[in-house]
Amino acid sequence: MNIHEYQAKALLRSYGAPVSDGRAVLRAEEAKTAAGELDGPLWVVKAQIHAGGRGKGRFKETEAGEKGGVRIARSVEEAANEARKMLGRTLVTHQTGPAGKQVNRIYIEDGSDIAKEFYLALLVDRQTSRIAFVCSTEGGMDIEEVAAKTPEKILSFSVDPASGLSDFHGRRVAFALGLSGAQVKQCVALVRTLYRLFADKDMEMLEINPLILGTDGTLKCLDAKMGFDNNALYRQADILALRDETEEDPKELAASKFDLNYIALDGEIGCMVNGAGLAMATMDIIKLYGAEPANFLDVGGGATKEKVTEAFKIITSDPNVKGILVNIFGGIMRCDIIAEGIIAAVKEVGLKVPLVVRLEGTNVEKGKEIIATSGLNVIAGDNLSDAAEKIVKAVKG
Repeated sequence: MNIHEYQAKALLRSYGAPVSDGRAVLRAEEAKTAAGELDGPLWVVKAQIHAGGRGKGRFKETEAGEKGGVRIARSVEEAANEARKMLGRTLVTHQTGPAGKQVNRIYIEDGSDIAKEFYLALLVDRQTSRIAFVCSTEGGMDIEEVAAKTPEKILSFSVDPASGLSDFHGRRVAFALGLSGAQVKQCVALVRTLYRLFADKDMEMLEINPLILGTDGTLKCLDAKMGFDNNALYRQADILALRDETEEDPKELAASKFDLNYIALDGEIGCMVNGAGLAMATMDIIKLYGAEPANFLDVGGGATKEKVTEAFKIITSDPNVKGILVNIFGGIMRCDIIAEGIIAAVKEVGLKVPLVVRLEGTNVEKGKEIIATSGLNVIAGDNLSDAAEKIVKAVKG
């Protein structure tokens, strides 16, 4: 789960990390009051969406000379006016795709005098199962671009949970960023704060880009992105309360309410599979036969008829889906339950695209019989290769 910048900065502030004073604005009429509560003389007005590249982004139907989603204002009135201009419009960045995201929230904060910009992030290192730090002197840029062009400017290391975080880790970050004197002490304190926040809140990613050194010699988190482990949200009620469902894919949101593992993709063949490994293999073989999967959808090992029905509804709600492949290996999951769910879903939402079903495992004959006697136009797949070839052929021609 992701949260907005202003929410991330509130969390940072609550843990004592240095951030600028700011106000969130949800309605245009609040903008002037919010800006007036800040000191100035510069105000930064930021569109709040779950995507990076806001400053370089553009609004749909942008007028000539209009700025992106991060703007500088030199008066309360100008800040309020810029906020009003952005609210309700669709911002397109390199991370949103061409559809963009509608701006429903604005963050107005005090401007900062910047001497240097750095990059600092914490994430879960999947190879070592440890919390890792990533830092670079090239702040304000996409870290992917830095990694591609100047990888030597990135320092990455993980923290051994047995010994825990020490001041050595903070000094390592400080020296990598070229800090000296009192700045090193500030960096050590910040690293310790970020590590504690990351662990306390079950984060998957905490990115400060840029971390700035001000002209007054102090460090400040000028931007912040946070991602949280969905599987740990049950014990993070305060974080769950920050969820903005308008920022999420409607299909993924619907799937989460039925405990379905669903990720929307850009292809044309919808997939319903039980088991993450089998789902990935199914997606691979669809690509092998010349098509693209429209989603990853794992109904799980113990799915009910109702869950299968909802999964089918979610797949068919995607206008890009031109065909559906159901690939079930019945271990804990029974093939007859899957078949009943498919039949129920098709009868409820209709079937406007080709459907290929491959069943194998527990109660497979019963499942095949249910589908065969349903009267529905369902294509049977003898095995995974046969099923993938049939659905691609049906979609392509």
